[in-house]
Order: sequence, then structure tokens, then C-alpha cells
Amino acid sequence: MLLPATPDWRQQHQLAELPDPVVLDWLFNQDSLTRRLTRLSADGFSVTPLFEGWQALRADECLALDLAEHSLGWVREVYLRGNGEKWVFARSVAAQSALQEGGLNMDELGTRSLGELLFCDEAFERGALEVCHYPGAWLPSADTTEGLWGRRSCFSRGTLSLLVAEVFLPTMWHAVEIAGPAVMEHH
Repeated sequence: MLLPATPDWRQQHQLAELPDPVVLDWLFNQDSLTRRLTRLSADGFSVTPLFEGWQALRADECLALDLAEHSLGWVREVYLRGNGEKWVFARSVAAQSALQEGGLNMDELGTRSLGELLFCDEAFERGALEVCHYPGAWLPSADTTEGLWGRRSCFSRGTLSLLVAEVFLPTMWHAVEIAGPAVMEHH
């Protein structure tokens, strides 16, 4: 299977064309996505782990984490769900060396939200949000849709850097549309 070209991750000021205001708000909102999805689902938020383990990180991930290409890292892929529906595909990665020194036990999260952990620990600093149209081939086979918006940012605490990517699935945009402006007023 051919690997897709590396996505063109860009910060908001680098985008040639901005998405509509609702999409833009979700892509570049600095608040906890877990908390926003919990509000949107009226507390029907859950996490379904898909994969957790050591693997060679992708080129764009190594670049973002300032690692040598093909570095080994911990990868966690999950669905963030609202009322049982898959709303967001999330992929979090960290270098093996950083995790061993950083004291974060990603392998013990299970169905807990990594985002909530990161936002509850004030020692973590969030880097700039970047967005792209996420390659469909990098999504779970049930959701291989081209052109979905994804975002990522790096969370750092001392020597530990964690790259968190979140891809918004069509079901989430449908839920946002149904909820209307009321959901947007809480930020």
C-alpha cells in the first residue's frame, strides 16, 4: 500500500482559504476538546481505544517532535464519541525516550481521555494549533474519507512532548449543526 503524501499542516494565519466560522472555531479553539464534546453530547462523551503500542512514528510526527525519522514512539489511537457515535478520531504520539523520562503512563489510560489529563496538569504547555485535510488512508478503515479537517498540537512538560492529532468526522459536524449556536456560547 502506498503511503499518502505528508499532509500540509498549517497554522491559521497560513491558510489560503478559511473554512466556515463554525468549523474554524472547532479547529482553532484552545479549550479542552473533551470538555467541548462533553457539552455537545450533554454528558454522553466516551472514549473507545483502537490501538495502543510502540511503533515507528510517521515522518510528519517525527518532524513535529524534533525526532530522527522512523523514531520509535508510543501511539494511542481512539475514537472520541458523543452519545455512542464516533465524532473524532484522535492519534496521540510521544517519543519513547521522552515517555520513559517524562513520567506519563499513556499505556494506563484505557477509556479515559488523554485531553482531560493534559488540561488538568498545569505543567503542560500547548504549542500552536495546526490544521490540514487529513489523509483518508491514515484513518481507521471504517472512516477512510478524504478531505476531513484534522488539527494537531504539541503538549510539552519538561523533556516530555506529546503530539495530539484530532480528526473531525462528519457525524460530529452533524451534531454541531443540530445543537446550533447554544453550544458555541460556552467559550
